[in-house]
Amino acid sequence: MNPGNAKHEKKRLENPPAKFKLRIQRRQNEGAEVYWETFELPYRRNLNVISALMEIRKDPVTADGKTTTPPVWDMSCLEQVCGICTMVIDGKVRQSCSALIDDLLIDSGSDTVTLQPMSKFPNVRDLKVDRSRMFDHLKQVNAWIELDGSYNLGPGPQLSNDTAQERYAYSRCMTCGCCLEACPQYHEDNYIGPQAIAQARLMNMHPVGKMEMEDRLNGLLGEDGITNCGNAQNCIQVCPMSIPLTRAIYDTNRDITINALFGWLKK
Repeated sequence: MNPGNAKHEKKRLENPPAKFKLRIQRRQNEGAEVYWETFELPYRRNLNVISALMEIRKDPVTADGKTTTPPVWDMSCLEQVCGICTMVIDGKVRQSCSALIDDLLIDSGSDTVTLQPMSKFPNVRDLKVDRSRMFDHLKQVNAWIELDGSYNLGPGPQLSNDTAQERYAYSRCMTCGCCLEACPQYHEDNYIGPQAIAQARLMNMHPVGKMEMEDRLNGLLGEDGITNCGNAQNCIQVCPMSIPLTRAIYDTNRDITINALFGWLKK
């Protein structure tokens, strides 16, 4: 057993708190004033943030006894697959379904967990944000492979094992937004972000997808394109699926340069 893990396990067993607090940033609707509310809950082992929010929803009374509205957030799979429950927890963007209260209290050394919505997307209400911009970016880079018809096309093209492994890593993206929240270059209109670039790379590496490769590369040449990456590398630090985003940016940038220099030869 890792000594660090053993130490954390010992701390949880020796000093379990009777109660803990959730401090939540709230907003009634888009454009309304931001305010904070704190809730107190009985401590239970192995509780995650989603479970804690569901407990509050049953009886939304703040720590100082004020009856309020249930907090609003998004959730779906509860297995760190859909990406929809992403929020900022104790200052770090991550999925709330996989964030355990035990670990958060240990890391902070306090009895309070702070929840905020992602700041790079329009805040709909409380912890819920509108991530439509991410899907617009996928459209911008044509992050799909065109197939003419639904009939049997026979066996697909062969891929080397190295290529298949790299494509698999990119395919694990769940459009959660963690990389964009952590990226200092990503704002509303000035940078498309590593998520869309990695998905363009995923499609460009496929033998069939290469037929539309130029369209995808052109989708990254605008004012919000790949050149605005500042190489902060925050994206790979927060990606819950450990996707090699900086490699995708490097390889795609190389492809764009080659296409710009020699693309005329194809015409």
